[in-house]
This record gives sequence, structure tokens and C-alpha cells, in this order.
Amino acid sequence: MMNMRILLQFPEGLKQEALRHAKELEGQGNEVVVSATPTFGACDLAIDEAKNIGAEKIVHFGHAEFHRVDFNVEYVPYQINADFSILDRAVEPLRQFKTVGIVTTIQHIHQLDKVADFFRQHGKEVVIGKPYGFAKKPGQILGCDAGSAASVNGRVDALVYFGGGMFHPLGALLVTTKPFLLIEPFQGTVEFIDKYREIYSKRSRGKILASVDAKNIGILVTTKNGQNNMPMARILKAKAESAGLSAAILVSNTFDFGSINNMLEFDAFVNTACPRISIDDTDRLRKPLLSANEFNEVLRIKDELKGGRKR
Repeated sequence: MMNMRILLQFPEGLKQEALRHAKELEGQGNEVVVSATPTFGACDLAIDEAKNIGAEKIVHFGHAEFHRVDFNVEYVPYQINADFSILDRAVEPLRQFKTVGIVTTIQHIHQLDKVADFFRQHGKEVVIGKPYGFAKKPGQILGCDAGSAASVNGRVDALVYFGGGMFHPLGALLVTTKPFLLIEPFQGTVEFIDKYREIYSKRSRGKILASVDAKNIGILVTTKNGQNNMPMARILKAKAESAGLSAAILVSNTFDFGSINNMLEFDAFVNTACPRISIDDTDRLRKPLLSANEFNEVLRIKDELKGGRKR
């Protein structure tokens, strides 16, 4: 007898475990379907897919709850035990700093206390910030929410990220100002990544200046349940048109940048979806891809130039 029809959803790094989990739930009497669509986090729940197949529940692996939705979703965070031996290599780089703030991802939150204890044993005062956005755990950061880092920036001498990859610490780096040490136990990397602040600042300025002469603006809106921001898109469209520009709202679930590149009429694009798109995916478009703040700066410069021409 079937208990429930369930849709399983996995991020790319866990899709290799889909069959095992599907068979476990089938063994309990459930009908199980696996989503093959890419997912970028708990902001990207496969609710439309679940409703389309008549599923009564989504089991979402790899992430904690991001926002509340009107659907039955079970979150199964995925814990990874990273090797602590790499911490020894972080002692010397942090020698001159008395107080450090530590952040990590949901996969390593269960290891955060031990990381903190290690640095305390080496004479550091350790501060673990509280999230104030979508992240749920103290010290946790998301690619789009680095509140746990930003909240302690003024209280520490340096920040430390412990975990895999550059995606998450880059987001935290760009909203903080203190020296930022990356401890990456899987690649064996221990290094300060402060240089990326200047790199991305210059890249942002370049996009803004390249958009000053833009006349036609495409505003990107996603239908993903945790990223959709149609109200902001409407505001930005109205601002563009008030400035004498032509603007259109472009909607998709997952953006196909090849398809967007085919929209040759547009001189620049503005992102209202995941804020990391306008940071990480800039090189995938022929035209500038701006954040909302960058677009507002473009409009400010245009207004200043217009006033200068009038004089």
C-alpha cells in the first residue's frame, strides 16, 4: 500500500545518491520520483514539479530551510566531516590578530565549535556571529546571505572561513572589510583572499561605466520561489522609463545565458534574482549584467551627465 507520493530534490553534488534514497523510501511503501532539474539551494524548491506530478511532499537534500512555503517540504541537511589537521597551518597567518570571527556553511556547522576551540587554545578570542537573513544557524553563511560575517565585522581583527570552495566565502568577503582567511580542507588551501575585494570592485565599476550609454534595459526575473522579486523588477522598470530608457522584464526559471545573448536589442541587463548572478555570471553575457544597486548608480551618473549637458 502506497503511503505517499514524494519528490526528491538534490543539489548537483548529491545527485549521485538519488537512487539510494529513492529505494529506501520506496521500501517504506512510498511512490518516489526524483527531480532531474538543477537546484541551487533551498531558495529553489521544485514545487511546480511536485504539484505537476501530484506529489504530496518534497524531500530536499543538502540545505536547511531558506523561507517558508505553502507546501510540505522536509529538509535533509547534509553534514560533511572535514579534516581538522589543516587548522595547524592557519596559526601562523593569524598570529598578529587577537580576535577572529569564524563562519562556515551548513555542511560544517556541526564542526564549528571544535574549530572555535582550536583557535581559543591558540590564544584567540573567537566571535561567532548571528545570522540576520536567510541563514538559520550562528556562524552559518549562504552564497546570498553573509549576515553571520557582516554582523561581527566591527568586532574582530580578522575573519576566518572553514569549509569547501570559494563560492560561500566570496559572498562574505564582499560584505566585510577585515582580513579574510580561507581554510579549505578539501583542496588543502590556507590563504588570505582579500585581493578579490579590489578585483570585484573594479569589475563592478567597469560594468557601471559600460552601461552609462545604454538605452534598452532587460530586467531579469526568476520564477524560483525563494528568488522571485517581481516588485523590485517593476520598480526598476519604472525608474528606467522615468530616465528616458526603454525597459522590459525578462522572466525565466533558470536563466539560459545563451538565449539571453540572443536578445540583441538590449544594451544592458539588470538582475533581480539570486544576487550572486550579477557577481558570478557577468562573463556569460555579451552585455553588462548589473545588480539593482549598480543599475541605480548607472541612473545617477546618467542624471549627472544630463545636468552637465544642460549647463
